[in-house]
Amino acid sequence: MQNLPGAAPDFKNACVVLFGVNITWVLFVLWAIWGLIAAAALGWCINRVLTLFEARRD
Repeated sequence: MQNLPGAAPDFKNACVVLFGVNITWVLFVLWAIWGLIAAAALGWCINRVLTLFEARRD
């Protein structure tokens, strides 16, 4: 019996979900330590970076 190479599994959905879970706990920890303004500022910065990645992709 031969082991033929197959297609690699698509982990994109798992990556997106875990990114959401990780960013959620990071924002909660930041909020607990430095307050809501710091958490909101980090969220805004992450949004800007993702917008730049999206613009560069198009």
